[in-house]
Amino acid sequence: MDVIRKQEGATLTISVVGRLDTNTAPELEAEMKLDDAGEVVFDLAGLEYISSAGLRVLMGAQKIMAARGGKMKVVNSNAMVRGVFDITGLSDIFSVE
Repeated sequence: MDVIRKQEGATLTISVVGRLDTNTAPELEAEMKLDDAGEVVFDLAGLEYISSAGLRVLMGAQKIMAARGGKMKVVNSNAMVRGVFDITGLSDIFSVE
């Protein structure tokens, strides 16, 4: 998995490429330094697979951003990832575009 961070003003975009699973979730978690971000955008255009461990990392980011009054959204997810969000009910929690 590759994680690419891009900070533009108060918006932090985190692009995730590959598989987000038990083995790679800690790597994404380590890259989620959200201290200065007012908005976090997870760009999942390159995400091939997401497991419950990956969902846990995204839920953690959502919780952090909500606690500080910030925003988080998920963009460019493929049909498989959107399906996982729908089945788990996370599409009601995350802003998915």
